[in-house]
Amino acid sequence: MHDPDDAGADDARAAGLQQVRSRRLGPKAAPWLWGGVMVGLALQLQQPVLWPAWGYALLLMVGASLWCWPWALDRRHRALPGHHAYRLASGWRLAGSGPVLLLAAALGMAGLTGWRAVDRAQARLDPVLEGQDLDLVAVVAEMPQWQQGGWRMVVQVEQAQTAAGLPVVLPLRIALGWYDSSARYEALSWVQPQAALPEVQAGERWRWRVRLKAPHGHVNPGGFDLELWMWERGLGASGYVRTSRHDLPPQRLGQTGRHPVEWLRQHVRDRLLTRPAGDAQTRAVLAALVTGDQAAIGAQRWEVFRITGVAHLMSISGVHITMLAWLMAALVRGLWRVLAMQGSGWPLRLPAPAAGALAGLALATAYALFSGWGVPAQRTVLMLAVVGTLQVAGLRWPWVWIWAAALLAVVLDDPWAVLQVGFWLSFMAVGALLMMGPSSSQDRTAVVPTRLVLVQGTWLGHAVRGLWWVAAGLGRLVREQAVVTAALTPLGMLFFGQVSVAGLLANLLAIPWVTLCISPLSLLGMLIPPLWDLAQALLQPLLALLDAMAAWPAAQLHTPRAPLWLALPAVLGGLWLAWPGAGSLRWMGLALVWPALLWQAPRPVEGHFELWLADVGQGSAVLVRTAGHTLLYDTGPRYSPESDAGHRVLLPLLQTLGDRPDAVVLSHSDSDHTGGAQALAAYAPRAQWWGSLPPDHALWTALAPAVAQPRPCAAGQAWTWDGVRFAFEHPPWPWPAGQTSNAMSCVLRISRPQASAAGPPAAVLLTGDIGLRQEQALLAQGVDPVDLLLVPHHGSASSSGEAWLRALAPRWSVVQAGYRNRFGHPALTVRERYRSLGLPLVETAHCGAAFWRSDSPDRLRCEREAHPRYWHWRAPPSLP
Repeated sequence: MHDPDDAGADDARAAGLQQVRSRRLGPKAAPWLWGGVMVGLALQLQQPVLWPAWGYALLLMVGASLWCWPWALDRRHRALPGHHAYRLASGWRLAGSGPVLLLAAALGMAGLTGWRAVDRAQARLDPVLEGQDLDLVAVVAEMPQWQQGGWRMVVQVEQAQTAAGLPVVLPLRIALGWYDSSARYEALSWVQPQAALPEVQAGERWRWRVRLKAPHGHVNPGGFDLELWMWERGLGASGYVRTSRHDLPPQRLGQTGRHPVEWLRQHVRDRLLTRPAGDAQTRAVLAALVTGDQAAIGAQRWEVFRITGVAHLMSISGVHITMLAWLMAALVRGLWRVLAMQGSGWPLRLPAPAAGALAGLALATAYALFSGWGVPAQRTVLMLAVVGTLQVAGLRWPWVWIWAAALLAVVLDDPWAVLQVGFWLSFMAVGALLMMGPSSSQDRTAVVPTRLVLVQGTWLGHAVRGLWWVAAGLGRLVREQAVVTAALTPLGMLFFGQVSVAGLLANLLAIPWVTLCISPLSLLGMLIPPLWDLAQALLQPLLALLDAMAAWPAAQLHTPRAPLWLALPAVLGGLWLAWPGAGSLRWMGLALVWPALLWQAPRPVEGHFELWLADVGQGSAVLVRTAGHTLLYDTGPRYSPESDAGHRVLLPLLQTLGDRPDAVVLSHSDSDHTGGAQALAAYAPRAQWWGSLPPDHALWTALAPAVAQPRPCAAGQAWTWDGVRFAFEHPPWPWPAGQTSNAMSCVLRISRPQASAAGPPAAVLLTGDIGLRQEQALLAQGVDPVDLLLVPHHGSASSSGEAWLRALAPRWSVVQAGYRNRFGHPALTVRERYRSLGLPLVETAHCGAAFWRSDSPDRLRCEREAHPRYWHWRAPPSLP
């Protein structure tokens, strides 16, 4: 006979389990799950070093166990006595509670991401293979790009061996450059390769002799993280094709037919870029709109897009994909209804809205894959997929659920996407628009004044109503752009240290023009090529207008990058300003944004100074800051006709600090010291320039009129800023004739002249590329010890004499040189000399940007050590 107590216990257990399941799968669980995934991901991405794979497997198991706890208890409940019913129900409620769900999701996401990271870390180049000649057979896996007088491409390795024929294991995907000195390259234009460098197409199999190096990039505050970019794309090495007469010549082995989408993208891009009509930059923008390839757009053009805030439009964005999906959905819905009216039975099996949504999603997915499947494309397709699925299922979700579901899908597919600036800009813009809510035709009709309804039914009435709707649409566009601007401005301050003042007006003009006119014509041009010429004709006046807007004096405001504790409230303040429900309390958003706008990066106190020795590769650039002034010593190298250390390293560093140089010193004329000069001249037009370049040098001509009266540096010149003394110790004046540019390097000494309550004296010597002869001349004049020495000539064997080093006795010696540079800097003899004298030698190639302060001269901070991440390359101690 069944015991009634047992029946009551079973009912209680069943009720408890049902409650737990409803809480775990219901709306209240969603924020906890979403928050747990993001917390687990954030913690894993902060790891400086990866754990062993079993550690992440353990995290996954614990997270899965917490998630499955109630179901495991349910399988055991029948074997337990009835008096445990209450205890079991309590356990189920605990297992289904929000904190437990958050913990389970966090552990699971951290374990999953870490497991994938361990697998990806094992696919990187073996350090022993760096710098060796390797013969490989590989297939071009992505659309190659013509840059810097050669091809840049991503290849998939099939076979690899040393030059001696020994097989080796290489990463599956590597980035290769294939350059030829005879290939013609013109800045800001597309030029087909000459006969010396053959055409390369996606899907082709080639045999090359290459030299590879591990994924290594510059690490600077606010700078681009190349190593993260390569990590995310699964690139385990980078290198170049060897083309000397002693190497095996490259050999095309044929077309494989693999990667057909990339082949098609390249075919369309090349057809567009080589059309005779229009100018090269207009064609380059159209190529970015059609294929997503932005490489042909020049740096100056991108600068205009950034200043005017329209960079998001000048490539395949979510707006373009959504427009294409909407047009396809409208077309299919109309066709569906026509077929149903003609008596066809099969269209009735699926409602027209659902058919349109599926067709739009299919076209959007195809276009996103064709464009390269970037983060904006992923986000748009996933959102359309969520909306389409809900529409087919007849469900309606709140906008925040749709937004969170798309974000979660992107994160699960690519966890490292959250470290991209475009990820947050894209999702924040979409979230702000979704927060506004949809508009309907009924709403627009309701705002038509009653007086205009009196003429309803006449041609005048229809015309007036149409004009009113157009005005209402323009008004909504203005509101949407204002909302997006308010939401994204704090993110622009956080990521870029700048706010586009012209962005609101520029986007109001550019968004409808690009989205409704230029983009459709560009896409249809793949079928009807003459439409590309029409698209160019429409694009040219827009580009001219953007150029004029970018030239406005206050088109862009630069602000320091606020710390996280100020940036996060500012982001929330931007969302509050964008929220329609804020009403009269909207001013509270300004109260959250204002502290980040007013924040200033801390500067040294009076009488002290600090140095940033930037990681610029094979070149030199040092930023010196006092209590109220800033000096830049050298501007780094020029990497290509389209890229230099000024744009890539120094401007992001200065914008992070919210600073502009008061003076710029060009130590000498070599391009690895002056490559970023033009970028700095445009950024700091009021700076005073010094250098050892003659007045008629071509560089001064190129920098005019921003640099009107450069001053020559000469021994004996000195000045004081905020209690800190700056003095040139070389070259002598008048400048001796017949000297090399290295021998004429400006040597600058920066010092606290006297001990005070603020601390003991401190001194730094910046040496340019002087050699042993100049060191001996300075020794003859007499030199005082220094706390930090910029190693002369990047550590070449023709510098850093022993007597010179003994006289200076620096606490720190810093070498600014490229990783595995072709000059071998710093030379082994120089390394040994510093080591034998007990002088620490710090290389920016392994340290990243080096930071030093005069109030703590015994400490030097390396950016790689201050912010270590597991995707950053660490050279083994035995390697240079």
